[in-house]
Amino acid sequence: MAARSRLPLPLAAAAAARGGLPLPLPLPLAAAAARGGLPLPLAARVNNGRRLSCGRAALCSAAAPATATYPPLLPSRTAKSKAAKRRREEEFYQRVHDSPAPADKLQLLTKLQRLKYVVSPQTTAIGADRWYQHFTKTAFVPGLPAGLPAPLPAAQLAELRSLVSEAVLQEQFYLKRQPPFLYREREQTALPLIGNLVSLLVSSLTDRNPLLGLATLDREPQVGFYWSRGERTVPRGHRKRKVDPIRFQIEDKPWCQIRVPRQLSEFMPLENSIPEDVPVFHMEPSRLPLFQRQYDNNIFIGSKVADPACYGHTQFHFASEKLRREKLVKDKLADQIEVRLRAAGIASLFAWTGAQAAYQGFWSEADVVCPFVSQAVITDGIYFSFFCYQLNTLALTVRADQHNIRKNICWGTESMRLYESIEGEDIKGFNDEVLDLLVRFLLNRPESVETKIS
Repeated sequence: MAARSRLPLPLAAAAAARGGLPLPLPLPLAAAAARGGLPLPLAARVNNGRRLSCGRAALCSAAAPATATYPPLLPSRTAKSKAAKRRREEEFYQRVHDSPAPADKLQLLTKLQRLKYVVSPQTTAIGADRWYQHFTKTAFVPGLPAGLPAPLPAAQLAELRSLVSEAVLQEQFYLKRQPPFLYREREQTALPLIGNLVSLLVSSLTDRNPLLGLATLDREPQVGFYWSRGERTVPRGHRKRKVDPIRFQIEDKPWCQIRVPRQLSEFMPLENSIPEDVPVFHMEPSRLPLFQRQYDNNIFIGSKVADPACYGHTQFHFASEKLRREKLVKDKLADQIEVRLRAAGIASLFAWTGAQAAYQGFWSEADVVCPFVSQAVITDGIYFSFFCYQLNTLALTVRADQHNIRKNICWGTESMRLYESIEGEDIKGFNDEVLDLLVRFLLNRPESVETKIS
């Protein structure tokens, strides 16, 4: 036995396989057997391929599962591997989820500055409306939704018509202004008309819509929204070949907007689907063209987070020279008139409703639980276009949009002329349909609003 125990371990294993020799015991088990803590017959069973957990007090069963007593292995935070990148992303998402206040979430979401595409609502790009639908995952539906209030009786509409006619004559006939700068003549009359028209209609309709009595009217507010949609590979620089999300920023400035403390009612349920599809483009946004800039990321509805009037009602936009009809017709781009108006309505309302949802603590990894609804009117003083928007999802990133069947919806009309001409103090061809839609937009309110202001 002494001679056999001195064989090297590989030779001893080979001899044991031939049936000639038993394997020597490992040193720890041999020492335990010498001390009397482990019987030699049981200790020899280790050589037959059975794993035993042994001690001085008792023997454990070979079928008992082994439990790890060490923490799970995690990739390094600072490594350049894909696992390390996933860990950094998961920890960032968890920090945003754990933030108690929406202001803290906004600070985390807008903290990292990278190159981003700046989306202008009023653009000169050809076919911009379909691109903007892809950027915002918005389906466009011609016409207006069925959830708008009913039209006013003819007698009440006639009273409002006299007020609107007086406001138009005030800017077009009664006032005598100095000649404006080049390409500013429409702006000189349209901007005061929009402001006076909104003030007159809001004050006249407060009795019929008590929500307007609690509303806030902003003049030339700053509205912004920052989000990600799609991915791209960084082409050059010290981050070359890195896969980054495609970042977008909308900076908007309506002429005036109405904010309310109560959210407007949804036009359709959140999970309902519509037959209209969202266009998909597999090209860089620079082909539109869009240009990249790097500056502070901005999510803003026109007021701070603590403002009680944190929900949008209606925006009023002035159609700038980029949307001037005479110039587009002269350049043989008459088919782009409605395209540019649709692009402006989609971009402006998506930025406003998206910022409202972000003020309530929603973001791409915590999608909205109820729709956010807003309205917009785009006008040059003569032509009016009406848009309604329902934000159904903010999950637009590649990670969040994998199994997301929701899509945002925008309803819109073609532009309609308010009047044909002005001869002296007489307005020819006044369009009551435009006035009716203006009134119905301002009368829109949540179903739970009381009929009297307390």
